[in-house]
Amino acid sequence: MSSSTAAALIGYIAWSLALLVLMEALRTKLVLTGRVAANAFTPDNAKLSPFMQRLARAHANCLEGFPIFGGLMLAALALGRAYVTDPLAFILLAARVLQSSIHLASTSPAAVTIRFCFFAVQMLIAAWWCLALAMS
Repeated sequence: MSSSTAAALIGYIAWSLALLVLMEALRTKLVLTGRVAANAFTPDNAKLSPFMQRLARAHANCLEGFPIFGGLMLAALALGRAYVTDPLAFILLAARVLQSSIHLASTSPAAVTIRFCFFAVQMLIAAWWCLALAMS
């Protein structure tokens, strides 16, 4: 891979896709076992298990963050300034994966606090990247 930024961008997309594939595999199982009608799903999995609801939300979090985090990585690559994003690209990806994983595991107060910390890391990195890309 030509840069850490490109690899992390692909990793971010792959992680979002993995969450989607997991959700759709679980939904398919529910349909095939007759537990849920194929047309009964809501985007937030509201009538399903708490895990399925957290999975829908974790996937949505990835999509909501992509215009910011992915957009900055794409901008850095397009501008030939990946040197700005490369040093923190894998840290951002790791923070995203950890945030989602904790979201899937628990909604306890401690888990929510830790999850927010990983999100805060992503926000700080994005703010730094915005400033550094604007100044370079």
